[in-house]
Amino acid sequence: MKQFFFILMILLLLSACSGIKTTSDYDSSVNFHAFKTYEFYGWDKNTSEALNSLDRRRIEAAFAEEFKKRGLELVEKGEGDLIVSLFLTNDERKQTSTTRVYHPNVQVYMGYGGYYGFGPGWGYGPGWGGYTSSHTTTYNYKVGTLLCSVYDAQQKQLIWESAASKTIDENPEMRKKSIPYVVRAIMRKYPAK
Repeated sequence: MKQFFFILMILLLLSACSGIKTTSDYDSSVNFHAFKTYEFYGWDKNTSEALNSLDRRRIEAAFAEEFKKRGLELVEKGEGDLIVSLFLTNDERKQTSTTRVYHPNVQVYMGYGGYYGFGPGWGYGPGWGGYTSSHTTTYNYKVGTLLCSVYDAQQKQLIWESAASKTIDENPEMRKKSIPYVVRAIMRKYPAK
């Protein structure tokens, strides 16, 4: 039973850590439907070095797909209506959870003696009491925050920015599957549908 509660706590913790949190902001005076092309400026120079080139290309491809769905065509540098820049940072996080389990002390006793041990007869009954044990576990995990910034190329000003934070999958195959999901969550906030 103790192992069951321990496994349940781990699953709950992992599911809580795996959710995506997004934030977004934009210039409401801009007509986003007027833009037809965009260029990819690249990655911010302070982007985490933990991001390998495979994941960078996957993220870029996922954004290209999402911008295409919104009618924007990727063009060479210097030719786009919009300029897109990406940034990723990793933060080390720690979470501690404590599980408490009550262990009842149920015993059946039999003994010779009547009432309070005087007189003939056998007696039996439950023992009372018990104890509580607790198990504390500390989990270390990484949270990645991916930021997409979009600039009006002609006005040279930021017009939209959106970020998503999520627990980073250590397994490369899981990251490969989750990257498009994270990028969709970011682009869901884009003003032009």
